[in-house]
Amino acid sequence: MSHTTRRRVRTLEELRPLFRDGRYRLGPHALKHAACEGFAEKDVVAAALFGHELVRYTEDERLLVLGYIHPSPQVQIPLHVVLEYARPRWVDVVTAFIPEKPHHAVSRRRLAELLRYDQPPTRRQAARGVRWGGAPLKSP
Repeated sequence: MSHTTRRRVRTLEELRPLFRDGRYRLGPHALKHAACEGFAEKDVVAAALFGHELVRYTEDERLLVLGYIHPSPQVQIPLHVVLEYARPRWVDVVTAFIPEKPHHAVSRRRLAELLRYDQPPTRRQAARGVRWGGAPLKSP
């Protein structure tokens, strides 16, 4: 008899309270892109709170969110944020990046490639100095 794990499907609306409560953490890939592309943790959180869901990757228990960075009232820069909700009562920000095509949904395969094969110098730098960040983990 085969045993399969049942994956949960959650919406961005269900995850927003976790961000409001500080029950999230930023992954090394998200922190690296923030440092390289000039956005901050507050921009990632704002995207999660006020952005909209582009794609639901149910096999991976992840969402792709489109939000915006507002460096000034006249300027709006798109920001893609990938959220993983596999852990109960927590959200992991797997990655965040400024997309070339903001309204284009990134395929699951392409997302895996992005996470696996980033720019070599940046990947080495991230492996040495970037750790999970954001809110500290708390016991449920």
